[in-house]
This record gives sequence, structure tokens and C-alpha cells, in this order.
Amino acid sequence: MKSVSYLRYVAVGDSQTEGLMDGDEASGYRGWADRLAGKLAADAGPDFRYANLAVRGHLAAAIRAGQTEAALALKPDLVTVLAGMNDLIRPGCDADAVAADLDAMLAAFAASGATVVTFTLPDVGAISPLAVRFRPRVMAFNDRVRAMAGRHGTVLVDTWGLPFLTDPRIWNADRLHASPVGHARIAAAVADALDLPGSDGSWADPLPPLPVRITSAPAWRRAGAEVMWAGTFLGPWVWRRIRGRSSGDGRTAKRPELLPFS
Repeated sequence: MKSVSYLRYVAVGDSQTEGLMDGDEASGYRGWADRLAGKLAADAGPDFRYANLAVRGHLAAAIRAGQTEAALALKPDLVTVLAGMNDLIRPGCDADAVAADLDAMLAAFAASGATVVTFTLPDVGAISPLAVRFRPRVMAFNDRVRAMAGRHGTVLVDTWGLPFLTDPRIWNADRLHASPVGHARIAAAVADALDLPGSDGSWADPLPPLPVRITSAPAWRRAGAEVMWAGTFLGPWVWRRIRGRSSGDGRTAKRPELLPFS
């Protein structure tokens, strides 16, 4: 394990990094970045500081424009960057522009001397059958992320194709955001990628088997679940797109300043 202690951690991204579905609006969202910050704080002691600039609903261009300079101004020694999924699941997405925005962020953070962590995106087609048409786009984007990580010396958390990610317990009912279990797994994956004390590869282990009544559900019940999901989550998402609205409209970062973790 590395003996490096990170003292100034800044998280950059969208709703996953903000921590949606690991908590709620009333109590506040925790999320994988907060969980990772807790681990870093325990290792580093009272000098540790943490900021989370992520805002739900933000596309890669908005993350680049609104969070890059703010993050650099905080002079972090560790930056995590998770971006792109909000773009790639939209019809007409310009994947080249998304990749360029992510590449620019990684380049800027790497040039600052910070340790930078980024991520490939999960197999959305394995998570939701209705999203299978986006799979080739995500696969191609992930290839570019791997190349960027190599080019900029970025620490890469590559989860594409890992079987545990298709387990419904990893995801919230909306299938877009991680569940508390999923957020814990992401935090553990980053800790492992950074070779932090006490970390290991167990984050990628399969969860205990699901009950047979779930895995052997008849086709009609699975189809009904898809219809319910589409009406509950997909429909409102599409309606926001039609109106040009975002879940992040009017929102700001939850932790815009480097503060002690608590």
C-alpha cells in the first residue's frame, strides 16, 4: 500500500458524484465521493480538506465550464472526474465533443500536479434493456477514456463488463443512479485504484445470490417492470429534455469550499 496521504480532495462531476440516491433531499446525499473522503480523512488526520463541486444533471461541457477552474483554484492534490453519462444517453449526442471536454479537464488537472482519477462508464444495456441501443456509444467512449488516462497519467477505475454491475441491488430503482450499496462499491474501487491502506479488489466481487423468486420471474412480470420503469422514470426524463430543463437547474455545488470532512 502507498504511504501517500491526500490532504486536499476535490470531486468534480454530475449526480453520481453529488451522491444522489445515497440518502435523500431531507437528510442530504452522501454518495461515493463523501464515502471516499471519509476514508481519506481517517488516513490523513485533521489536516484533510474536501470539496465536492458536482451538480446533478450537468453535461460534460457544463462540468468543464463550471467546475474546472473552481477546482483548480482550490489547489487540490487529488481530483476525481466522473462525466459523460448524461450526454451519452441523449439522442443526437456529439460523442467527440464529450470526449474533448473530458480530455481537457483531465489535462488541466494533471498539469496542476494533482493525482487525477477518472472512470469508464457502466454497460447501460446490461442495466436496462431499453438502453441497449446506447451500448456501442458507451463502449467507444470508454475506449477513448482509457486512451486519455494513459496519455495524462490518470488513475483509471475501469468497471466495464464487471458482472456485479448488472445486479439490481447496485442501482437505484431509476437505473441511472447508484444505490447506497453501489456508492459504497464505487468508493472502494477508487480506494483500491489509489492503493489506499486497507483497500483491496473485493469491491468487484459478486453480491450474494438473489432469491430464486427474483431471478426466475416470468417474462410477463419482467415486461411489466419495464413498463413501470418507463412510466415512472423514463417519461419524466424525456419530458424534461423536451422542455429543455435539467434536474440541476438552479442548483449549486453542495461543498464548494475545501472544508474538514464531517
